[in-house]
Amino acid sequence: MYSELQEIILSSDNIVFFGGAGVSTESGIPDFRSVDGIYNQKYKYPPEIMLSYSFFKNNTAEFYDFYRDKMLFLDVLPNKAHFKLAELEKKGKLKAVITQNIDGLHQKAGSRNVLELHGSVHRNYCMECGNSYDVYFIKDSKGIPKCKCGGIVKPDVVLYEEGLNEEVLEQSVKYIENADVLIIGGTSLVVYPAAGLINYYRGKKLVLINKSITSLDRKANVVINESIGSVLNEILI
Repeated sequence: MYSELQEIILSSDNIVFFGGAGVSTESGIPDFRSVDGIYNQKYKYPPEIMLSYSFFKNNTAEFYDFYRDKMLFLDVLPNKAHFKLAELEKKGKLKAVITQNIDGLHQKAGSRNVLELHGSVHRNYCMECGNSYDVYFIKDSKGIPKCKCGGIVKPDVVLYEEGLNEEVLEQSVKYIENADVLIIGGTSLVVYPAAGLINYYRGKKLVLINKSITSLDRKANVVINESIGSVLNEILI
């Protein structure tokens, strides 16, 4: 399988990568659905409730307590997968990284064209005046973070009950539609609408790299059920 993946990558200069939480777990960021993920830890409310727009609106201070404690991992570093994808882009082979992650590790590794379906913890904005703030403003604030105008500063992340950014969606669809090779990595493809973007792929070189099986395994040309970092690290370009 490794040799087949190597050949597919070497023969293409129009690759798109679609990634999920499994890309970041190898850097030490917990995912939501694994045995050790935060969905299986005990809180006053389930995490999916605490990360909903309704909870943000009605229990704002509690939302920020949870968000600071469990959603900000600012000391983690990119892993082998992040660095290999950045290298593929630099070599002119990878056209875009489409990610469901909000940690900014792809950019930290050097990737430039990153489409963040669920936003980023590194972008925050005042809900009143639109003024921008970095992630440390949120992390170092107490209670509800407030802008100098008095408005609440909200993370630019997509909460439950919120829609995805239309511009990011349109760009993602365009890249996937036009891709020669689509590599899907570190995602079980159960989070919609993001996972539905895969249906726009028209090519015939579909690669799936994930530790567990997915609903698309039978349609893929290459399926590797291993760590995405270790797999991509073996690719020579």
